Amino acid sequence: MFGSIGGPELLVIFVIALLIFGPRKLSELGRTLGKGVAEFRKAASELRDTLDAEVSRAEPPSAKNNALTSPREERDQNATSDAETRDRPS
Repeated sequence: MFGSIGGPELLVIFVIALLIFGPRKLSELGRTLGKGVAEFRKAASELRDTLDAEVSRAEPPSAKNNALTSPREERDQNATSDAETRDRPS
């Protein structure tokens, strides 16, 4: 939806905002908006770091090793274990 907004559309939006708010108020609004976005990104980064730390602390060591293997390696390991199971006498 917002991916189709290009340069001309942004220019029209900026001119309308300039007419509505005026140059002084628009600069204050932009500064406040920029600070808010920066604070939001910082909080999101801290949350992501905290969640990553908690998840890595809560995972058992075997789960960490499995996360490092690719799906192809897992498939090969499963195929090998299936073949060993079939080759065993009952």
